[in-house]
Amino acid sequence: MHLKRQKIEKFWPVPRKGTKYLSVSTHNYRKSIPLVVAMRDVLELVRNKKELKKILNENKIKINTKTVKETNYPLSLFDVLSLNNENYRISLSKNKKIILEKISGNFNNKILKVIGKKIIRDNKIQLNLIDGRNLIYNEKIAIGDSVVFNFDSRKIEKVIRLETGKTGFIIGGKHTGQKGKIEGVIERGGKKLAKINIGKRINVWVKNIVAMEEN
Repeated sequence: MHLKRQKIEKFWPVPRKGTKYLSVSTHNYRKSIPLVVAMRDVLELVRNKKELKKILNENKIKINTKTVKETNYPLSLFDVLSLNNENYRISLSKNKKIILEKISGNFNNKILKVIGKKIIRDNKIQLNLIDGRNLIYNEKIAIGDSVVFNFDSRKIEKVIRLETGKTGFIIGGKHTGQKGKIEGVIERGGKKLAKINIGKRINVWVKNIVAMEEN
């Protein structure tokens, strides 16, 4: 699947001028970039799709510890791309563009924001997560909290509450790509806002924040 370059989402880290069409992700394309764009245009590790296909056929690329074969496999926020013992986590810059940050240490998990939940059969609670994933989880958790999901066990390792003292990473709005300490959560005009210190104190709609434990 392809899309006219002029119609790509604003978070894509590619210029608006160039070839008329660009590949898009096989799914979740409004919240992700395809692997070929990450490898060719961001990391500049391949020159074209043909070179990427060769690497894929050699089983050298993993996303979230899973070997992938598709050139248009989606990469979304906090996913981990692995190649040749190097790992890159998807993040957002202060310019509101996707970036790939080289990481070391633990790369087999991902922070996911809880954007919804509902009770299903047998009174089980289903969490709806920001990347489209749905998980069963019966411990106490609120919409807006984050979970640390382990790729290997396919289970939630930890819950990170959206509360005072945690770090808030901003994923939407004027301050996208910035993070700071959460100093409180208030309600104003029917919306919940988090007070975040990013060097100055700002109020951010909790819908646009992912709770983290970083300093």
